[in-house]
Amino acid sequence: MKTTRLFPIAALAAAFVANSRAQDAPAPAPAKPAPSVPLWPEGATPHANEKDAETGKPKLHLYPAPEDSRNGCAVVVCPGGGYGGLAADHEGHQIAQWLNGYGISAYVLHYRLGPEGHHFPTQLADVQRALRLVRSRAKEDAIDDARVGVMGFSAGGHLASMAATKFDEKAYEPADAVDEISARPSFAVLCYPVIAMGTEHAHAGSRKNLLGGDFAPESPEAQHVSSELNVTAATPPTFIFQTDEDTVVPAENAVLFYLALRKHHIPAELHIYRPGPHGVGLFLGDPVLGTWPNHLYDWMRLNGFLVPGFQRVAVSGEVTLDGTPISWGSVTFHPENPNLPETTLRIHAGKFSGNAETGPPPGGSQLSFSGSIWEATQNPDDRVIQIDRLSPEDAKPVNVEVKPGLAPLKFDIRTR
Repeated sequence: MKTTRLFPIAALAAAFVANSRAQDAPAPAPAKPAPSVPLWPEGATPHANEKDAETGKPKLHLYPAPEDSRNGCAVVVCPGGGYGGLAADHEGHQIAQWLNGYGISAYVLHYRLGPEGHHFPTQLADVQRALRLVRSRAKEDAIDDARVGVMGFSAGGHLASMAATKFDEKAYEPADAVDEISARPSFAVLCYPVIAMGTEHAHAGSRKNLLGGDFAPESPEAQHVSSELNVTAATPPTFIFQTDEDTVVPAENAVLFYLALRKHHIPAELHIYRPGPHGVGLFLGDPVLGTWPNHLYDWMRLNGFLVPGFQRVAVSGEVTLDGTPISWGSVTFHPENPNLPETTLRIHAGKFSGNAETGPPPGGSQLSFSGSIWEATQNPDDRVIQIDRLSPEDAKPVNVEVKPGLAPLKFDIRTR
């Protein structure tokens, strides 16, 4: 009897929906005013000037994650605007609400702007203080001070990149005990960022507003704030997304920063989409570009930013299909905790393994398998299988409790 060894992946999707929240990014919650706090105590704001407008009073708008889903992660969000304005809706408010949908507390930074006479290092001072202030609120806001990241869009992406590369640069005189706290972000998220102020790819308007004049790319001032030149081994893990069609801030900015991260062996992920103008924000609904928030969520899970004390466990095992070792395939661990990353290990010649850096996180996991034995059998009926149980007739999927010292696992999948 001819046996077709192909099980539609759609049959598995329903079983894993609880562990795949990024597949359907939550829509922003209904709008409501967010409370705000000043960055500094009254009268202590550095780099103040006499013509300060409302944005000359830097502040954080608070978006605490719902108590029933809060995971302790927090993000300081820097809207774009060329250092001349703040795109506080689609690059601030909407982003904060999207983060809240995944249990992440958000703090939208209203930093000071060039047209009001505020130039570097004022903006660096604002983002450094913001990160310190958020960490100082860890107990009050139920967040983990070891999981506080920074996120920015366009010029706000440049500010976030400075936060990730200049966290030790003294941008202002300490004002209080908050300034004794580290300003190094735990991770950085850069969205179509301005980066290369010292090259022809720079956004000239952002450079002028930041530096306060028409500084040439080769000037020491522009070079000092060209973030790809400031990456070090201490720069935090970074996620970057960009579009190829962006003519306002060309993709070279994102690429140069990514290459600098690779040079210094910093964990990094870069997504460049072909279509899309500058300043898209979330862009939910677009079937292609609208997937970038999903990738960000997956990246945050993968790096353990959504759980405290993240760790992985070494595992190994064997998988056979109808008695024959799977030639090439994979086994995926789907944790019960949706904030933990799914982990896929390659199966070759029936064996798989992962060490303490690549293995799954501890705790309960559901398993799924994919692969073929065609290389061993040369049987044209041997096709790729995708299955989450040891037999199509089994009522329950395969579950394991992952823990240190776990004995080698053995699975014999039967399809006939």
